Amino acid sequence: MVLTIEQVTLAIIVGTLAAIVYSMRILVVLERRMANMDRNIERMTFAIAREEKKIEAEELKIERAVKKVKRRR
Repeated sequence: MVLTIEQVTLAIIVGTLAAIVYSMRILVVLERRMANMDRNIERMTFAIAREEKKIEAEELKIERAVKKVKRRR
């Protein structure tokens, strides 16, 4: 089967468009993955900040208790 120049040109154009559509699909998938990673990092950051606040509050309680004991002596 011999293809004419028009058929070859059309096949090249269709193949190029298919490659572009596939590339866009891959880019969308990667963007979603990156967005999920960003959300997970944000959640971890908030959890760490919450834990740090708890630790700082405990340290402050200990410092106040130590000061009270020193005053009593």
